[in-house]
Amino acid sequence: MTAALGIAAASRALQEVQPLAVLRWATANVGRVAFATGFGAEGCVLIDLIARDRLPIDLFTLDTGLLFPETYELWQQLEARYRIAIRAVRPAQTVEQQAAEHGPELWQRAPDRCCELRKLAPLREALRDYDGWITAIRRDQTPERAHAQLVEHDRRFDLVKVNPLVAWTHDDVWAYISAHDVPYNALHERGYPSIGCAPCTSAIVPGEALRAGRWRGAGKTECGIHAAKAPK
Repeated sequence: MTAALGIAAASRALQEVQPLAVLRWATANVGRVAFATGFGAEGCVLIDLIARDRLPIDLFTLDTGLLFPETYELWQQLEARYRIAIRAVRPAQTVEQQAAEHGPELWQRAPDRCCELRKLAPLREALRDYDGWITAIRRDQTPERAHAQLVEHDRRFDLVKVNPLVAWTHDDVWAYISAHDVPYNALHERGYPSIGCAPCTSAIVPGEALRAGRWRGAGKTECGIHAAKAPK
């Protein structure tokens, strides 16, 4: 279908279908597909859909070595609940090795460099053997994601990128979680709507944007994984 219609046409053709149908389409038409989850609420929804339908989608997460204890607990809970394995993709260096080479707490001094070493480089390597990848992004999360399509060509990784929840709202996600009793990160109930690495994530206060707690004070709300353009 992708070859015949093209990625843009495929995206248009899937606009009115539910996320599960989009996931099924991806497994049937894209080739070998992976889902890289960060264990956010949206990611938990997709894990529920993939696991319930036993879809042939490889599951992995970027274990930076800096995740919250609650995130590691959720990881174990999801594996036990759905009887699945979520593979850990780790950076080339441990946190201690990175500190020895680049100095301590690189995330404070050069957060973009830290994200490159601990997230982007490992993801780039992990995706090399795939034809497409699933993400949990939504258009209303950030300005950078506002123009994301249901199916698109990811120029950064040269893959087909499938975003089944791209048109969903925050309320859509939580309605699904409630209706299907999907496990989620306990930090969501403590003022953390968006959760990444512990040193770079803080709680928000009422009225703040949902991603205001990510890299607070650093002038950034994205790690670079979902950048609109590939680096030059």
